[in-house]
Amino acid sequence: MSKPPEQTRARILDAARRIFANCGYAGASIQDIVQQARVTKPALYYYFSSKAGLYGELVEYAHDERLRLMKEAVSQHDDLQGQLAAVLDRLLLFALEHKDLMRIGFATAFAAPGEVPDKKRCFEKGRRNFEFVHSLIKQGLASGEISRRFSSEELTMAIYGQYLLHAMVQVMDPKRTLKRPKAHQIVKLFMEGAAK
Repeated sequence: MSKPPEQTRARILDAARRIFANCGYAGASIQDIVQQARVTKPALYYYFSSKAGLYGELVEYAHDERLRLMKEAVSQHDDLQGQLAAVLDRLLLFALEHKDLMRIGFATAFAAPGEVPDKKRCFEKGRRNFEFVHSLIKQGLASGEISRRFSSEELTMAIYGQYLLHAMVQVMDPKRTLKRPKAHQIVKLFMEGAAK
């Protein structure tokens, strides 16, 4: 009896995620992916047009899932501090639970031109996620929750940069695990530094 198509596709993505995270895009081979997924090359190509397509799917999923989590987090709070804490909590939890995807994302962001496929698309998705947080900061400025001493972009870089730094440290040091209250500490530091 053959496996359902969605299970086969999921096994291919899972194998590709592990191999790309450990070997990089250039070091990963289709042969390694099909062996680890226990499928044939025709099965892989049935679901994904190419190695680049498979890689792109993983990168897009990571960006799209983070945006979904941020939107969900914001919907549960009315004030900026609560929204930012919930957003960072969800993002840091995603980083903790999906270290391979984070490693792929960071590798893509820092790759040399031409080293990974469709880096521009990755940048666009990353910018879209940044802009989501930027929109929260703009609302915080408009409502007077934070000081106008800094531009909305500077403030967004400060809070989003803290998330990225903590996520990167977590990915680089597998023994280091962020504690969930870290998001509240980051936002407290941000708000006390930016509040009127």
